[in-house]
Amino acid sequence: MPPTTTMTVRLSGALSEFVAANVSETGSYENISEYIRDLIRRDKERVEREAFDRLKAELQHAFAAPDASYRALSATEVIARNKA
Repeated sequence: MPPTTTMTVRLSGALSEFVAANVSETGSYENISEYIRDLIRRDKERVEREAFDRLKAELQHAFAAPDASYRALSATEVIARNKA
């Protein structure tokens, strides 16, 4: 299991009030840590989904290209191109 990291975040004003409203008996979360972990998980999922969507769009574009536009590449050429 990876080590646990403790982080301190300072909030004031509207942000603090917003968190307090979401972390209470009537809020969606029992404590601030649970709320922050959920926000981080959602953001991580969003970043991964956006990366997947970009890859999917690139693949759709590539597969839509006419066969004549393709050219054979060696493994060395592919690796060199991807390092650039």
